[in-house]
Amino acid sequence: QVQLVESGGGLVQTGGSLRLSCAASGRPIYSYIMGWFRQAPGKERDFVARILWTGGSTYADSVKGRFTISRDNAKNTVYLEMNSLKPEDTAVYYCAAGVRISQYDFWGQGTQVTVSS
Repeated sequence: QVQLVESGGGLVQTGGSLRLSCAASGRPIYSYIMGWFRQAPGKERDFVARILWTGGSTYADSVKGRFTISRDNAKNTVYLEMNSLKPEDTAVYYCAAGVRISQYDFWGQGTQVTVSS
């Protein structure tokens, strides 16, 4: 089992920045695909970004060029640096871990990000 705890969410103005952290425990994450997802009120949960054990990353088109995912295997932590935030980025952000791109087995409880206009 992998336990994931997100932090770093909050209220920020349009154009601002936030850095989310996802601290893992239970198992080392170096062999897992780590992903970030988000869910806005009344909407489905959407993919935001993922990072492979190789360090390779993929982003949703809506965040490409503004968000950066990274991992520190020594700290068993994954980060999501969010810049140039927009009101449409407002959502609960979830961290996830899995062994396949299409299947994430472990999820965090989420952290709220609110971008004011």
